[in-house]
Amino acid sequence: MKTEPILYSVTPFDPSGHRLKITLSIPGPDPAGQALSLPAWIPGSYLIRDFSRQIETIQATHRGKPVPLSKTGSHRWLCEPVSGPLLVEYTVYAWDLSVRSAHVDETHAFFNGTSIFLEVEGRSAEPCLLKLCPPPHTKTWRVHTSLPEAAGLPGAARRHGFGLYRASNYDDLIDHPVEMGTPQVVSFSAHGAEHEMVFTGVIPGLDLERIAADTKRICETQIEFFEPDTRQAPFLDSADRYVFMTMVTGDAYGGLEHRASTALMASRADLPTIGRKDAGEGYQTFLGLVSHEYFHTWNVKRIKPAAFAPYDLSRENHTRLLWVFEGFTSYYDDLMLLRSGVILDTDYLRLLGKTIANVHGAGGRFKQSVAESSFDAWTRYYKQDENSPNALVSYYTKGALVALGLDLLIRESSGHKHCLDDVMRLMWQRFGKDFYRGSPSGVAEDAMPDLIREATGVDASNFLDRHALGREDIPLDRMLAASGIRMEWKSSSEAPSLDVRMRAVNGELQFATVREGGAAHTGGISAGDVLVALDGLRTADNAALERLLRSYQPGDVVQLHVFRRDELRAYSVKLSPPARLECVLTREGGQTP
Repeated sequence: MKTEPILYSVTPFDPSGHRLKITLSIPGPDPAGQALSLPAWIPGSYLIRDFSRQIETIQATHRGKPVPLSKTGSHRWLCEPVSGPLLVEYTVYAWDLSVRSAHVDETHAFFNGTSIFLEVEGRSAEPCLLKLCPPPHTKTWRVHTSLPEAAGLPGAARRHGFGLYRASNYDDLIDHPVEMGTPQVVSFSAHGAEHEMVFTGVIPGLDLERIAADTKRICETQIEFFEPDTRQAPFLDSADRYVFMTMVTGDAYGGLEHRASTALMASRADLPTIGRKDAGEGYQTFLGLVSHEYFHTWNVKRIKPAAFAPYDLSRENHTRLLWVFEGFTSYYDDLMLLRSGVILDTDYLRLLGKTIANVHGAGGRFKQSVAESSFDAWTRYYKQDENSPNALVSYYTKGALVALGLDLLIRESSGHKHCLDDVMRLMWQRFGKDFYRGSPSGVAEDAMPDLIREATGVDASNFLDRHALGREDIPLDRMLAASGIRMEWKSSSEAPSLDVRMRAVNGELQFATVREGGAAHTGGISAGDVLVALDGLRTADNAALERLLRSYQPGDVVQLHVFRRDELRAYSVKLSPPARLECVLTREGGQTP
């Protein structure tokens, strides 16, 4: 006898209170008592988020009668045994304007399944249905998601409509975020696959056609990269379209990948408007984000570390390979902008120079390798503080430089017959292409040297030992020079330096980061101190401090008065030469990656 599918429903019933109502209908609950659980984290964001804390009320019934339900853990509940259907109803507070959780107000509703859908333990491999219901205050909202409509079933949703959607299992259900509202939308086809771009927020004059044209080029370039023969988009294994969901605010930035969509946060100023020919560096930043998250459709959503195949969403999943999955993606995101033609070579070199400068500007790279950074993402990278630049390295940015170094090494060692592209394609064919069709497998922790050798014939073991497992700087000046790219380090200021990063807080200047071994650190200044005066002169902002420092020479000693908490303190600080933290790359000939 065929069991009815598990049915979820979602209603943004209280937009002004930012609440979702979820019902979960379980036709054949566990006769010993049905256990339910909510993920503790969301894949792609490696931090325990405790989504269950936003469940305000929860109750269970059986044929209209209450069923005792008890919480047995931080993210787990247990219903007493019943014979027959079990209905669970709960409300979720949704007021997190981010790509990670859920956000509801009178203008839209956005949610990730990991933050609202309880897993029916023991039934997670079964197909399920999702009923999306409109809010009570408007009839104009539409639905945007890559989750397929439940075609052929009574109540099935039509494209962009409310009604029933289907998922092949629980993991599929929680990997298709949903946006409801009245966003600005544009669609395009990339190698025959439909793509939809959804922009939520107040965005006057948004140039949708330009964004779609540029994104189409990026998507087609990436599809061709992984599938040069078939040119088939990867998400067609689980959806009939790919959806970019972008929430736009005044200063937001971020993204989170899913198997057939991505959630993005973007600054309004970074998006092009109609009639504006040059959208500037901000638009390149947005396109880089689009490229990064789309590349994840292959690299991390399908090509995964073995530790993620499958995910255990109840606890941390440690891997030392995030430098491959996030770092390599960070290398290719801007490179795909160049290859697709949406930026110029000079733009690419500027972006690459910024990445190099970002890594070299932090002393933490000598204390932590990218492999260690990957493993410690849960406890250190995602919980950064004022000392993090002195203690940590980013598996994103340093991982991108490892990818660049590997690419240059492979090209030089193989006489330009091979490159890192060959490694990515091998990983796609072996680990990613059939990930959702068969038994999932992932990349073993020690697999990279053998994969590189198999794909290119190059032994990169020593390079990886020194620069990925170890903490040595990659000799990019020499390696780039062999490809005709000159690297120079310049100072962005002529003023002597305090070796700090300052931030304005309520009209005051605060020491945000104090570089270990630098002028301020040696003089006794701590992160969090508020600058009152330099040699008796008040400086209210960074520009004023810069102007004042130009009056001095490196080696001069200045008197700094600061507030530490509510205590006034004075320190003598010997100024350093202007910091050479700007990396400038210039192509003098040779091949473009």
